[in-house]
Amino acid sequence: MRSVAIITARGGSKRIPRKNIREFCGRPILAYSIEAALKSGMFDRVMVSTDDEEIAETAKAHGAEVPFFRSEKTAGDYATTNDVILEVLEEYEKRGEHFDLGCCIYPTAPFVTARKLTDAVRQLLDSDADTLIPVVRFSYPPQRAMLVRDGRLVFGHPEYLDSRSQDLEPHYHDVGQFYIFRTEAFRKNRKLMVGNILPLVVPETEVQDIDTLTDWEIAEIKYRRLFSGSSRGCIQV
Repeated sequence: MRSVAIITARGGSKRIPRKNIREFCGRPILAYSIEAALKSGMFDRVMVSTDDEEIAETAKAHGAEVPFFRSEKTAGDYATTNDVILEVLEEYEKRGEHFDLGCCIYPTAPFVTARKLTDAVRQLLDSDADTLIPVVRFSYPPQRAMLVRDGRLVFGHPEYLDSRSQDLEPHYHDVGQFYIFRTEAFRKNRKLMVGNILPLVVPETEVQDIDTLTDWEIAEIKYRRLFSGSSRGCIQV
């Protein structure tokens, strides 16, 4: 069985310019995803899919491969992760390389570790699932959510108005870090979020969206607390 780690890192970030190679705790944030994939020892190839020369050079400097660049179609603002993965798999097939297992890792995912990837791969392979997706529990029950309509608050689900939070079914959401999938099922479905999906529940302390500079600062605080004293700890800047 052959496997590939695909780290998706295009150059056109709008909200945080040059986001994928911006320094996070003293080194390019992309380096964390590459390091986790390489140290896991679970992948025959660790590659970065990008359209950007500087990102490619940063990726190679930290041990990843950049065997080809993205097409114009998958480098645009409206290209999806599914589009990028399909293109990568098809390009490798053209070069005579077939993979049975894939792992898509986002470039701004410093909380991904080699152990987490190793455990996730093993869990998927030990199951009959098509895909494994890390998820985190919503900190507040969505069933109790309120909406603003015509300037007034209304309950989205009034049937749960008097329900206790602890009595409501837990809901989860994608943490946006990585996805592990069987390539045969992915080629058939052409999407990660369909089919037989295995959850990997992640604690909230290891999750942080990084869409704004405030998010970035919060992520660095979380990272320092989580990895302080470890070999993976922050370089203080």
